[in-house]
Amino acid sequence: MALIERDVRNPAPAAPPAAIREPGPSTGRRRLRLSLRLDAGDRDVLTLYLFTRVALLLTAYCTAWLFPRDPEAHHPEPFAAVVGQWDWNHYLNIARDGYFPDDPAARPAEWDNREAFFPGFPLLLRALHPFVRDWTAAGLLISFVAGAVAVVALGRIARLHLPQVADARRAALLLLVSPCAVFLAVGYTESFFLAFALPAWLAAQRHDWRLAALLTACATTVRVSGLFLLAALLVHFALTAGQARRRAELRQLPWLALPALPPLLYFWYLYGHTGDWMAWKHAQERGWYREFHAPWEAWSTTWEAAFDHGYTAPYALLWQAELIAMGVGLVIVVLLARARRWPETVYIALSLWALGTSYWYMSIPRATLLWWPLWIGLACWASRRPRLSTGWLCLSVPLSVVLAVAFFSGRWAG
Repeated sequence: MALIERDVRNPAPAAPPAAIREPGPSTGRRRLRLSLRLDAGDRDVLTLYLFTRVALLLTAYCTAWLFPRDPEAHHPEPFAAVVGQWDWNHYLNIARDGYFPDDPAARPAEWDNREAFFPGFPLLLRALHPFVRDWTAAGLLISFVAGAVAVVALGRIARLHLPQVADARRAALLLLVSPCAVFLAVGYTESFFLAFALPAWLAAQRHDWRLAALLTACATTVRVSGLFLLAALLVHFALTAGQARRRAELRQLPWLALPALPPLLYFWYLYGHTGDWMAWKHAQERGWYREFHAPWEAWSTTWEAAFDHGYTAPYALLWQAELIAMGVGLVIVVLLARARRWPETVYIALSLWALGTSYWYMSIPRATLLWWPLWIGLACWASRRPRLSTGWLCLSVPLSVVLAVAFFSGRWAG
């Protein structure tokens, strides 16, 4: 968390590299070309990314052989079955059959609450299907390309705060070997969301509010977390719109209403089929017990599930991870607030509120992948304490492998 401490003492960061420096007068097209140009630091980040993708592929291969569903099997699990677990099946059903298929054969015996999933990822999956006929391969390709965009953007954001390129590269490394990093590689929405959210945040740092709004609008088609990013952008706009440029920036303010449009259109679509404006929320409640509970009630219920021996050991372990992730999130919020980094504080606080006011905690460890201030703060902390950085990696990498095996073997949810 040295990043936070550093910003309190010296709020003006070192001059960033040219690739991410505040742009001067130029056309939007010129700025776009600059943002797409890869420098040596970007290439280093992509090299790390490729190595970690190979490592996860090797983990999936070994898991298929070591943990088949049939203990007497003489052949490994099919690759599509190994990487296509849990939420992937919801995205696949939406992409293939839609939210409300007319064909009764496309409806599961018990409705799967697919309305709980935003349409951005399934729509792209469906659009890609004519070119990549295998659904699983298409989902993996989306996550692969999106993940590359995300880690490059994370490295560039880190370089706004960290003086050395190597230190900024460490932020990407910490994300890529974090305990839940497997979800960045499979057919889930984390990589796809970050591919829009991180460039949007980078654009906001350059006061390019129009581009930030467009990218955030794309993010809100993928996850509800896009609305949390929108809130952070609004706070950032309010805090950074200086007097000298206020008129020019105020003309861009209406663009920040754009990210609210995709969720509204999605809710309208659900209303047209269900007659329920809250169909998305009600699907969350039916499928994942996300009805509102006070934060202390959710903590208590999760604590009981984790430690009162009422559930099997694998389930209990996962709820222990939920509690740890919530604790980490609360610490980050406190540190960011103490440093008066209000936009990032709002972003993570809203995420914790949404995930921490259900019947019990669910998916908070996965949500840490979306908390870019965490990985940048850890990278700054690690740059000042190399030994502790080594210790962190020694803990994080084994956990990443264990949770990847749990996912690939179908044991993620107990």
